[in-house]
Amino acid sequence: MQQSVVPELAHTRSRPIHWVATATALAGVVAAGSFLQPDQATAAQPGGLGAKSAAAVTAPPDPAGVDFPIECGPTKVIVQKKASADLDGDGRPETVAVVRCDALASTPPNGVYVLTQAADAPKPRVVATLIDPKDRLTVSDFAVRDATVTATLLGYSSPDVPSCCPDTTERAKWQWKNGTFVRSTPAGAQSV
Repeated sequence: MQQSVVPELAHTRSRPIHWVATATALAGVVAAGSFLQPDQATAAQPGGLGAKSAAAVTAPPDPAGVDFPIECGPTKVIVQKKASADLDGDGRPETVAVVRCDALASTPPNGVYVLTQAADAPKPRVVATLIDPKDRLTVSDFAVRDATVTATLLGYSSPDVPSCCPDTTERAKWQWKNGTFVRSTPAGAQSV
């Protein structure tokens, strides 16, 4: 070990009071930082992204109170699952809702609907039907990621199969392309 040319100085040794002073100073900086926040930026982004960024912070449509195109008779419509994302790239989030009738027995079919809400609209509206309840499908493993909707669909091989017991399974995905939602089968998906 090489000796220092400068003699050891008294203030180079840490003592408990030094640690207390450092902790107090750090706490003061953190406290001051929590009270002194910078003003929000108001400059527009280049290329017109300022408007898109402002729209991106818009809350996604809430499916509560939406009139879904599903016939439930005397029972009510239940939203089983929902997920939101900007599916069409317009900077505003859409909500995908998986709904069914509130039946106590059997397995009622699902409907899968895409909701949007204009900035000046009082409530969201259905803009697309991905799964119609008339198709007699039940949705499981539902997800929305990277502007893609995916689901596992449980169905029936014939009208004679009771609604309690779906006997087919298929994977489906939907993506917004050329002004509509296009359905395809995800890579690696197999039907049973």
